[in-house]
Amino acid sequence: MSMDALLYWVGMSAVAVNALTGVLDASRKQMDLIGALLVAVATALGGGTVRDLLLDRNVFWVADQAYLMTALATGMGAFFVVRRINVPQQLFQIPDAIGLALFTIIGTQIALQWHVPWLAASLMGVITGVVGGVLRDILCNDVPSIFLKGELYATAAWIGALSLIAMQELGLPAVNAAWAAMGIVLLLRLLSLRLGITMPVLGAPR
Repeated sequence: MSMDALLYWVGMSAVAVNALTGVLDASRKQMDLIGALLVAVATALGGGTVRDLLLDRNVFWVADQAYLMTALATGMGAFFVVRRINVPQQLFQIPDAIGLALFTIIGTQIALQWHVPWLAASLMGVITGVVGGVLRDILCNDVPSIFLKGELYATAAWIGALSLIAMQELGLPAVNAAWAAMGIVLLLRLLSLRLGITMPVLGAPR
């Protein structure tokens, strides 16, 4: 698979996964269809939109509305499924972790292709990975996960982004490096959830 194909199809998958997390979170607030779709679209497209605006790049879902249609279709389908079943919170966390991993690496790679310096490129990856979740949590009147108890959320994304850049600098093929870095983000996030691994927090006992 070429890098362009990887970015496209993984990007489409990330949009769908994040739209799903938006609906799952909206279901806890008992939103109607329009509210749930708004949350789904913001979650799915928010991070990439901010990235593209910062890079002075055509916003990805405006340039190719297949992304927007995927977000809407996934959100609508998920709405009619989720309203019939009780979804446990743990189920929400898994697609959220997957979406974080996919979007982080896509954002980093796109920034690299636009010749952004490595440190800024890694932060573009973090922005792509976390902003959609921040918008979702704000729209659902929750404290964004990125700010909670030192969880490895943005930290996991940043480590994955830096790992992608390092592996490519060491000569690993870009596609292989992308898959490996996605695995790193996903593993770190799931371990954080499973084992309660956190970063130091302000006000914590010394």
